[in-house]
Amino acid sequence: MLLVLLPSATSQISDNEILYEAKYNCRSAKPERVNEPLLKSLLKIEKDYGVPGSLRGLLLAAACQESGYNPNAKGDHKFSKKRKPKAIGLFQMWRWWEKSYNIDRRDPISAAHAYLTHITRQLPKVRRKCKISRRHTKRNWIVAWVTGIRGYKKEGRCNQRPKHLRTLKKWHRSIKRRRANGR
Repeated sequence: MLLVLLPSATSQISDNEILYEAKYNCRSAKPERVNEPLLKSLLKIEKDYGVPGSLRGLLLAAACQESGYNPNAKGDHKFSKKRKPKAIGLFQMWRWWEKSYNIDRRDPISAAHAYLTHITRQLPKVRRKCKISRRHTKRNWIVAWVTGIRGYKKEGRCNQRPKHLRTLKKWHRSIKRRRANGR
């Protein structure tokens, strides 16, 4: 007799589950054009930086929303007087990212490392500013995430959420539904 154990709804989200969601439930990307090895690399980078399991897929959600997983995407023309794109790459980074983190914005791996380095640098600052206990890991990461991508604000961004979080939550709910239905 073969016994198959299905993961419970509360267990850690697997790479395959989040990859499926990222590939097939990203409005900005066509599934047949998604670079799966790149998405797998982004998930590994998340593990290296200690992204909490409850935010599994953070980089994928950001890349989905910002560029549809296109490392050569160009955007934010509206902010440029010369009508040239200011934001470039997978995470739509502005030029200051290149100078601050010594990266090529079109290189998705170095951009992902810079993105998560920037967010992790925000963690101690948001803990102090927003008076968030270390026990609230997920909340700390969410506030650091929105602070990292939207920039400093004198009163802090303690009650704000990044737009990418909505996509990530949708994917997590979809995974839980699929698990509950035994698929």
